[in-house]
Amino acid sequence: MKKIVSIIVLIILIPILFVNGVILINSFIHPDEIPSFFGWKPFIVLSGSMETEIYAGDLAVVKEQDTSTLKKGDIIAFKSNDIVITHRIYDIIQEEGQTKYITKGDNNNTEDNGYVLPEQIEGIFKFRVSRLGNLAMFVQTPAGMVSCLSVPFILLILIQIVDSRREKKYMQEKGDKQKSMEEEIARLRKENEELMKK
Repeated sequence: MKKIVSIIVLIILIPILFVNGVILINSFIHPDEIPSFFGWKPFIVLSGSMETEIYAGDLAVVKEQDTSTLKKGDIIAFKSNDIVITHRIYDIIQEEGQTKYITKGDNNNTEDNGYVLPEQIEGIFKFRVSRLGNLAMFVQTPAGMVSCLSVPFILLILIQIVDSRREKKYMQEKGDKQKSMEEEIARLRKENEELMKK
């Protein structure tokens, strides 16, 4: 049981540590950019502007892509006033030799204010992980951090308790068997002595 749990923990932790390590390195190399994992970027969705495609609390994953390949109807993540918005391309216009994107949330009645320029685009939406954004936000809170740190320790303590109980039971059974054997040897010895006297 201990080995199985250890393997499961390693299978979960190693990829998480690897991804976090790559993102951390990228954040140091490019401090002015949103860190990515080989071009993949996760964003927590805070509003329901893209329902029913993407819901508030989801984790939206986007992939960096050449902006020249973007087309009307694509969902993109873009920077706007230091926040990242994930909306659909409503229209593409060419103005003064520059491509500009008009975006709109599927659940919004009107288009977004202003244009989105190619340099603002973080990537094209690929998939979402339902409600994982809520978990990611919880982990960033003090209670979430305490929970994340305490759960592995509690799990290890429980494993140790189970192991110690199993060890205690094994030792007790071993002791009982030894005692039974000693009693049996003593009984046979006594019978042998009685037979010798006869």
